[in-house]
Amino acid sequence: MIEYIKGELAELTPAMAVIEAAGVGYALNISLNTYSAIQGKAQIKLFVHEALVAGGRDDSFTLYGFATRQERELYRLLISVSGVGANSARMILSGMSPAELCNVIAAGDDKMLKTVKGIGAKTAQRIIVDLKDKIVSSGVAQELAVPANTNAPLLNSPVKDEAVGALTMLGFAPAASAKVVVEILKEQPELPVEQVVKAALKMIK
Repeated sequence: MIEYIKGELAELTPAMAVIEAAGVGYALNISLNTYSAIQGKAQIKLFVHEALVAGGRDDSFTLYGFATRQERELYRLLISVSGVGANSARMILSGMSPAELCNVIAAGDDKMLKTVKGIGAKTAQRIIVDLKDKIVSSGVAQELAVPANTNAPLLNSPVKDEAVGALTMLGFAPAASAKVVVEILKEQPELPVEQVVKAALKMIK
């Protein structure tokens, strides 16, 4: 069991980070929250969740990385809910911060959860019912604090490319992703890439 990986940040996109540790490059799937937390850093430490899918010819071993233990705990709570897969959990944690998610679940705000792509009414209600007590008993909610938004605006073209790349890695068609991203940047050209992707997740069909 890998608890965390600490090393040099070799590559970074809004959906993936590659950490080089002891000469080995580890590719970890990340959320936009983690992307924001580690952006611009040379040395990072990510807490790891390992996902092993066995059976048939499509065996896979995937690593998910989180900037904090609290975000990893929330991810694990989310994937414990019936109907919430690895990608859906990552999208939820990309659409809102861990603190916001705790507040949404504690308040029973299923409408907010339904704004995340792929989360329907039944799944949103199931998340709230299953996790409302767990986030309190686990102590996650008490340990979280809402971070200040210190994202610096980026140049339009790199933001567009990174946002489309992130959406494509999350499973959306490149053409549809590009269309939505361009619409967002036309209205708000100074948005940082993680905010563009968050907005796109609510708009893309």
